[in-house]
Amino acid sequence: MVMGQPDLEARSPWSANNDKPQVEIHPPVGAVNGSLRVPGSKSLTNRALVIAALAEGRSAIHGILKSDDSYWCMDALKKLGVGVTIEGETAYIEGCGGKWPNPSGELYVGAAGTVARFLPAALAAGTGEWTLRGSRRMSERPLAPLLRALTSLGTRFQYGEKELCLPLTLQADGLQGGEVTLPGSTSSQFISGLLLAAPYAKEPLTLRIEGEVVQRDYVRMTLDTMAAFGIRPEVSADGQSIAVPRGCYQARAFQLEPDVSTCGYFWALAALTAGRVRIEGIDAKNTTQPDIEILEVLERMGCTVLRGGDFVEVQGTERLKGGFTMSMRKSSDQTLTIAALAPFADGPITLTDAAHIRHHECDRISAICAELSKLGIRVDEHHDGLTVYPGRPVPALLDSHDDHRMAMALSLIGLKAGGIRISDPGCVSKTCPGYFDQLSRLGVRIEY
Repeated sequence: MVMGQPDLEARSPWSANNDKPQVEIHPPVGAVNGSLRVPGSKSLTNRALVIAALAEGRSAIHGILKSDDSYWCMDALKKLGVGVTIEGETAYIEGCGGKWPNPSGELYVGAAGTVARFLPAALAAGTGEWTLRGSRRMSERPLAPLLRALTSLGTRFQYGEKELCLPLTLQADGLQGGEVTLPGSTSSQFISGLLLAAPYAKEPLTLRIEGEVVQRDYVRMTLDTMAAFGIRPEVSADGQSIAVPRGCYQARAFQLEPDVSTCGYFWALAALTAGRVRIEGIDAKNTTQPDIEILEVLERMGCTVLRGGDFVEVQGTERLKGGFTMSMRKSSDQTLTIAALAPFADGPITLTDAAHIRHHECDRISAICAELSKLGIRVDEHHDGLTVYPGRPVPALLDSHDDHRMAMALSLIGLKAGGIRISDPGCVSKTCPGYFDQLSRLGVRIEY
């Protein structure tokens, strides 16, 4: 079997297991029972880092995620002349007040969609000329709506290979301000990227959004993080217009929540083994991370969920329930997680409203359908999702497609079925380098 070739250039010094071609997941002897703390949210980490770099003063970002995506974000900020110091789980950022100390240079964003979508607008708000490169896949992922919006606000771009894609050279003389329009259907990261930089425009900026926003909760996360650093945009009643006042972020100490997207795999571990997994540091009622919706799905499948003020605990069940359709519009990063649970349910599960995940690290809908089929599981692919039918997976070597979420989701199948091997386990370093180690500590036998 020929597996996809990983893009090792995108792996950072914080990655792990890049020398391991495969990992085999062995079902645990009994129900998993344990507690853990998951590293900080990738989405919050990179938002806080960019805002702190634009701010006036020294910020302390506590509970940072040490993964490839956050590494490349901090690496780019350092190359821009921003002081970045890591002490344990805290990043200290010396803000530049919106004026990048290094007005030129080459920046590498790896495979980080947030960095590729946040940095161009942040750079455009300053003055200088920078070249941005990314991984092979990042150079294929959509950037056009954001780059067109920035062009309309006075930024100039030269493209190295393909129009409106990385690599590119950006020439900036500040954002003009005024009104600009972005589509909501492709990625909320375009909206967030422009919002993060908007306070530094020459005139107040109003962002108008066309159509329904994919994962609107991530826009809310951006607005909340901006407010924490002193800038409060005004959102229209219908949420389709956001007015951002001119101003400068003010440095502060900022505590990051654990990454709920990563938590989902460990809660699924409890679901599949009729076990118990408690994750500390999560306030399920007040988090802005949309993937918390996975808890409602697990309850629908028969699990018991305990939501504390500073923890969430999932108790699994002997047989998961299926026979339902679920919209993944809000929590599309959990599409693969639920798809991996579905073969062990008592009825088919259909997942919809996730067409945009075809443009992530891989075409995730096509990829998960292909890998489930290798396991002998019946699956129907739809333009915006899939239907997975109950079945008994057969042993197989599965392709991670150089996608952290594919690898982590497919690993869940190995908790119930023997002989499940996954190529390129190092790809999980994009968001959770210690993922397989954490599984091992919870009693899952991992063999490289």
